[in-house]
Amino acid sequence: MSTKFPNQITGNTGLFYVCYELSKRGWNVMPTSRNARGTDILAYSVDGKRMIVIEVKSLSKKNPIGINPDTTLSEFLIICRYVYDVPELFITRIDGELRSKIVTHDKAGKKSHWLNTKDYEPFKDNWSIIGKGI
Repeated sequence: MSTKFPNQITGNTGLFYVCYELSKRGWNVMPTSRNARGTDILAYSVDGKRMIVIEVKSLSKKNPIGINPDTTLSEFLIICRYVYDVPELFITRIDGELRSKIVTHDKAGKKSHWLNTKDYEPFKDNWSIIGKGI
């Protein structure tokens, strides 16, 4: 796609695409207020016995993502890449293996955190980690 959209539109596009995919899998989905710290989606099973908390990162192209493991409150991370073309989803837990792959850089006391593309690509379409909500 040749049009450059603002980051907020890219984020919304990915967020609502992930909501759509979760709904297809039987989850009741509630996006949080945009820019809520650390959590983008609350979803619960049809019987109300299981709730999951998700952070969504949306990309218009193949890029690393910025993620701060110290501020996220979510259990799962879903990266939605190529939001304007044929979206690809990468689904994983934030704790565990993923946390050890987050790169931290400290420049003059200001920290930045990111996850390289090669480190999230193994989680493509990893829906089994979340399961069905029905």
